[in-house]
This record gives sequence, structure tokens and C-alpha cells, in this order.
Amino acid sequence: MAAALSRALGEEVRYNAVSPEAYRGFGFPGAEDLGNMFQFKRDFESVFCGARSLVFSRGLNPSMKTFDAWLDENRDRIPVEKGARRVSGD
Repeated sequence: MAAALSRALGEEVRYNAVSPEAYRGFGFPGAEDLGNMFQFKRDFESVFCGARSLVFSRGLNPSMKTFDAWLDENRDRIPVEKGARRVSGD
């Protein structure tokens, strides 16, 4: 995603890995729940992704876009402060 955002926005976007444990410690409402979600996605990636078929989803919605296609259409709607944009999470 960071590479695709870099291409679309014309500036470097770097992925900043945040562990689920660190995320749970951020202290905002819902941080613990989000940390748990990120841990589940990390520890059980095959179970999480296996329940979500792109082929099935595209069958339900043939006009579903790839992330690159969506970025092409929406890049101008993404607010960017030069030199400050980062993608973080797990």
C-alpha cells in the first residue's frame, strides 16, 4: 500500500510497523480493541484472508476496483502535508 500511495501521491510514503502490543498502549478509546484486531490479523492471517475471497467479492460486485484504480480516481481527495504523510498499522 505504501508503494502504491507513493506512486499516486508523487512522494515517498513509508510503512511504519506498529506491534499490536504497542497499539493497545496508545490510550485512545478503542486502542485496545484495534490492537486485538491487528494481533488476530497477524497471528491468523490465513484464517482471516481465507474467509474473504476476491473472486467471490468481484462476482458480487464486478465494478469493484483495485487499490491502484481507486487511487487513480481519488488521489486528489487525500489530504497531504508535504513530507509528513505516513501509513502505519499492522
